[in-house]
Amino acid sequence: MVKEYFQRVAEVLPRIPSEPVERIIEIMTDAQANRRMVFMFGNGGSSANASHIVNDLVKSALHPARPRFRVVCLTDNTATLTAYANDESYEIALAKQLEALASPGDVAFALSGSGNSLNVLRARETARDMGLTRIGLTGRDGGQLAPLCDVAVIVPTESMQIIEDLHLVILHAMFLQLLEE
Repeated sequence: MVKEYFQRVAEVLPRIPSEPVERIIEIMTDAQANRRMVFMFGNGGSSANASHIVNDLVKSALHPARPRFRVVCLTDNTATLTAYANDESYEIALAKQLEALASPGDVAFALSGSGNSLNVLRARETARDMGLTRIGLTGRDGGQLAPLCDVAVIVPTESMQIIEDLHLVILHAMFLQLLEE
């Protein structure tokens, strides 16, 4: 069973196109160089992946020719997230944070395995309306998220576990390239 899972991951990985990942690296390099904020977010495992890469970018993405990254994970602020979820609706919890914190030209970076999480889609709509650059990592067929992105990477599988695993592989590949650019 374990070996079969490894094989399934190995079969999906080469089917991920590199061009949109390279475009994301360009956007992230520009955001870093121009001191733009990057807002990462997702739900469940996608939220954990977003939080993970924020840690890597803030702590370790140091480049001698550029300033440090300005990046936050919107799902890391539990008090704000749960206040919106409880008092208004979970569907708007991420969008309202973008309204409060983002400026035109910033980056909204969404992770959603299904591409159909309502709170992620609402945040994506808010990002569009505010003039943010919209990046998405998704899976399956891209869901409703992919067409709402300036750049989207779709992991072509139905397995949420493989999608989440490969999202982290993509994020780490991005991180390592950002050290070189």
